[in-house]
Amino acid sequence: MIIPAKHQHIAFAFFMSFIMSAIMSFVISIINLGWVDDLLSIWFHAWVMAFVVAFPVILLVGPLVRKLVSWVVKQP
Repeated sequence: MIIPAKHQHIAFAFFMSFIMSAIMSFVISIINLGWVDDLLSIWFHAWVMAFVVAFPVILLVGPLVRKLVSWVVKQP
């Protein structure tokens, strides 16, 4: 499936939120619980919940982050 360029921001938000929510929920689950027997089940539930929040948040704050980056990065 090829996504039109005008929807690039949505594809970016999807993949970023998918990967970051997976990593962060796993790390936080381990920090809070340690290596418990049902860690994968607990982590998966946390991941789903985190992704549901992360995707719309990235869509909403993405434009602000792009503007902040443009302020701190020197253009050629």
